[in-house]
Amino acid sequence: QVQLVESGGGLVQAGGSLRLSCAASGRTFSRTTMGWFRQAPGKEREFAAAISWSGGTTSYADSIKGRFTISRDNAKNTVYLQMSGLKPEDTAVYYCAAHGVDYRLPSSLSHEYAYWGQGTQVTVSS
Repeated sequence: QVQLVESGGGLVQAGGSLRLSCAASGRTFSRTTMGWFRQAPGKEREFAAAISWSGGTTSYADSIKGRFTISRDNAKNTVYLQMSGLKPEDTAVYYCAAHGVDYRLPSSLSHEYAYWGQGTQVTVSS
């Protein structure tokens, strides 16, 4: 079993920045590919970013590429999502997820992630 706890969400003006954190426990974090997904009001959950177990490989949705950066600290069992240049369309609940299989490359497919956090709200005002 894996427990994931997100933090760092909030209200920010367009053009601003936020950093989301996700603290993991209950599994060897350093073997686990991690992802961030988001769900806007009235829309389906969508992929945002993912990072391999070592941090050496990352993947981003086109909508956030160049504005968001995913990173991890395996010593702290934490994955981060640094968000800059925020837009109102980035408003969503952001979820941290842990891949169900060790040592997998970053994936945008939500069904491959076995564990999910409770989500943190990000609201970007115009």
